[in-house]
Amino acid sequence: MSEQLNLIDIGVNLTNSRFDSDREAVIERAINVGVTTLVLTGTDLAESEAALSLCQQWPEYCFSTAGVHPHYAKDFHTSQINTLKGLAKEPQIKALGEMGLDFNRNFSPRPIQEQVFIQQLELAVELKLPVFCHERDAFERQRDILKDFRDHLVDIVIHCFTGEKSSLYGYLDLDCHIGITGWVCDERRGYHLHPLLKDIPDNRLMVETDAPYLLPRSLEKKPANRRNEPCYLPEVVKTIAKHVNKPFEQMAKETTETAKAFFRL
Repeated sequence: MSEQLNLIDIGVNLTNSRFDSDREAVIERAINVGVTTLVLTGTDLAESEAALSLCQQWPEYCFSTAGVHPHYAKDFHTSQINTLKGLAKEPQIKALGEMGLDFNRNFSPRPIQEQVFIQQLELAVELKLPVFCHERDAFERQRDILKDFRDHLVDIVIHCFTGEKSSLYGYLDLDCHIGITGWVCDERRGYHLHPLLKDIPDNRLMVETDAPYLLPRSLEKKPANRRNEPCYLPEVVKTIAKHVNKPFEQMAKETTETAKAFFRL
């Protein structure tokens, strides 16, 4: 069955140091359970370049994004936008991001987060690339900024969505895609997502691990190191399928087709 799945993990932090000792094995384990495409996440210029390098090592299985996460917005200078632009033109890079706003931790001042977010959206319009968005405790401001650009952006995904119904509906009103992670498998804090899953259109729902973070708590056998990796993506699909009352195989096929269309794979 795994050979027929061809699942796409749209958010993998494979450049993370927790994968330094076994990246090839991580990719092999993913392939063995039917997760055959990984979209690696770029969070600043250096990580975006590192993600691209990994894609070039495993071009059959890996693609990536390039962008500046709001945590690192304070370190990004306008003069570097051309560097990001050059990077984004590489064929393995399929979206700009991870970009957006994080008003929860505020590792970068909010005005600077907004400035860097807008610069990246302008670049996405110019390059006609989809955008891969992060948002934490900043829904209203992020929605307003995206609304200004929406008519000119090819596609948007709100990665690792963990918000409430009002946020979900607000993003869907902007025709955004929604990325669901192992958060949905967490009985402590993810249960509020369960009734919302059915409200996400089939062609707007994608799945991701956000590895090495957000190990699904519903796994029967959890790794001793508590590290998440793409081979656990089927657990996310299984949980979603259960709550939207669909067969696992159908859910897998739908999320794969949606991700292929979004990333132009």
